[in-house]
Amino acid sequence: MKLLTILSLILFASNSFSFDHTHSTWQEVLTENVHLRKKQGLVDYKAIKENPMNLNKYLLLLTSLQKKEYDGFNQKQKLALLINAYNAFTIKLIVDHYPVKSIKDISTLFTSAFKKDFFTFLGHKRNLDWIEHEVIRKKFKEPRIHFALVCASISCPNLQLKSFTESNLDELLDAGATYFINNSAKNDFKDGTLYLSKIFKWYRLDFKGLIPFIKKYSKNKEMTKDTPISWLNYNWELNEWK
Repeated sequence: MKLLTILSLILFASNSFSFDHTHSTWQEVLTENVHLRKKQGLVDYKAIKENPMNLNKYLLLLTSLQKKEYDGFNQKQKLALLINAYNAFTIKLIVDHYPVKSIKDISTLFTSAFKKDFFTFLGHKRNLDWIEHEVIRKKFKEPRIHFALVCASISCPNLQLKSFTESNLDELLDAGATYFINNSAKNDFKDGTLYLSKIFKWYRLDFKGLIPFIKKYSKNKEMTKDTPISWLNYNWELNEWK
């Protein structure tokens, strides 16, 4: 009986501390605080600042995750986690400095906001660029992540209303690319010219054929490799719900 009790406690502890791959707490944050207005995803940073409980619960889950456990995840579990983590830590950065007009205002003369080591993840102090450039872009080679990672700005893709999970990863990545490319406020095809977000300029090599990639998701199939491109200005104003 004593042995059975000990085994039960071990099993309970193991289940209690296993990582939640449904990202249910992050889903609560999204459901409560992300809104859509005229195709633009907006975040209620003020509400999160006033009631940060669910965000803090999710951040605690992220900071408690050990590298050894992460290494045991499959590729889809890892990528879903990294996307959600990037977006959650970005919101934390804004909330910690709120009110602020732009994430750029958090930068200093010497350090970009994206290079600030302000959170702990997988056992070390990290920054947003580390998640995006050192892990996701280097290890996953997945161009659709550029429509999933949200830098808290108007010209960014929308923060999706669903948390990324292993089971919906491809669906949400496709949906994000389709929505972003066909949002005429951020990308457009007019009078024979492609008007594109600078995301496509900054990360052009990631797409391994820019026009074919855009054409795959665009409703407009008339563009060719010779279609001229004009780069739209990037609006770094905060994507805030007011």
